[in-house]
Amino acid sequence: MEIDLGGIGKEYAVDRALTLAKQHTEVAVLVNLGGDLRVSGPRRGSPWQVAIATSGDTYRRIIQSGMRYSHVLDPQSGWPVIDAPRTVTVHANTCSEAGRLLAKLALLRGADAEAFLKAEQVRAWCIR
Repeated sequence: MEIDLGGIGKEYAVDRALTLAKQHTEVAVLVNLGGDLRVSGPRRGSPWQVAIATSGDTYRRIIQSGMRYSHVLDPQSGWPVIDAPRTVTVHANTCSEAGRLLAKLALLRGADAEAFLKAEQVRAWCIR
């Protein structure tokens, strides 16, 4: 395992790219960098067709002695979070807000992820 801060950089890049694109066109734009995405508005004609972007441990985890350990670490213990959902999907105003703030904070809440998202009053989906 290693500490990787690349995700927040990609989400910031999505938000920044959309801001720059909006300075050059009034046409609705979709920015998608490897599944982190944001749109500036509704698409003309047919709606945007996108897959859901999700945070979780589908690809970034290890299995040791039959136990599954997520890449999301509890900052207090340094160990993987216990009882976190496998995936958290969040709908928010910006890519950074959805991915790093809300989805990761929900994962850090472990068993209380759904209660955290409900208290934040955001559209979100968890899979356990």
